[in-house]
Amino acid sequence: MEAVRAGETGRLEELFDRYRQPLCRYFLHLTFDRATAEDLAQETFFRVLKYRRSYQPETSFRAWLYQVGRNVFHDHASRGKGEVAMPDETRGLRSLDAPPDRQVERNEDSALLRRALAALPREKREVLLMSRYLDLKYEEIASVLNCEVGTVKVRVYRALRELSDRFFALRGERAS
Repeated sequence: MEAVRAGETGRLEELFDRYRQPLCRYFLHLTFDRATAEDLAQETFFRVLKYRRSYQPETSFRAWLYQVGRNVFHDHASRGKGEVAMPDETRGLRSLDAPPDRQVERNEDSALLRRALAALPREKREVLLMSRYLDLKYEEIASVLNCEVGTVKVRVYRALRELSDRFFALRGERAS
């Protein structure tokens, strides 16, 4: 990114190749729409190029990239396009080792988890995606959200609790 910042814009391709898939996954979990996720990832890289001089080399590039991506998503959502569709119920995680009845149960649990995640408020869904799906460190998340690390820990904890409550409610059980 330092080379891109210095004007070697052709080097952006390396960053695109490395970070496009993780960015698409992030947006896919926020929007549950593959085409929108791809569009948002591309827009993020356009902004990376446009605002390359605002990148500070002493900060984490990954955190800065997700901060740009987060801004792209918020702009998208503020235009009234940020509604979350319910995720596709048929896309479950399968394990070939599991017997068919366990596969069905896992598929159902996976679908319920996606529905519970989709039902979370955007801020809670976003912090869970960053910490659990993107494996960002709390320090990186704090940089993206412009808050303290302790605040991130509290937000992740609360989001996990709400996700658990929603999951078990969808399953017809009480969270323990």
